[in-house]
Amino acid sequence: MIAPPSDVVIVRLRKESPKKCSLTALRRRKEPGYRWIHCEAGDPIEVGEATLLHPEGELIGAADAARPLLLVDASWRDLPRVLRGLRGTLHRRSLPIGLRTAYPRVSASFDDPAAGLASIEALHAALALLGRRDDRLLAGYHWAEDWLRGNAALLAPEAAPA
Repeated sequence: MIAPPSDVVIVRLRKESPKKCSLTALRRRKEPGYRWIHCEAGDPIEVGEATLLHPEGELIGAADAARPLLLVDASWRDLPRVLRGLRGTLHRRSLPIGLRTAYPRVSASFDDPAAGLASIEALHAALALLGRRDDRLLAGYHWAEDWLRGNAALLAPEAAPA
């Protein structure tokens, strides 16, 4: 698969339930500048050069704004297999420590990382830190107000890393 050029590329694992997906409302709106790639775990996906949101990357900063932002929407358990299929020059970037999810996560079979975020929260935070904050992304996200209130200090324009 080849991802066309875009400001934001979202690779979404097909098996994930749309009922539990925090990005469902955004996908339905068909926002310009967003490309959706639906895949199976391990599918080869050519993404070119992109800033990949990854918990083990360097802190995201202003220099990363020049590249498309790549978000993988999959469970933590499936994430390694999806990542292995990505092809391109990927600049791993993380979000600041201290962001707290508002999404009530519960998994009977897998432990989520303590600092894990819902996909829409990670996308919103990354864009805010790249100087492109748009709270309209959160329209339709049930926990939007809790997310914004709980992370106001880290999402403020002056908090963006240089």
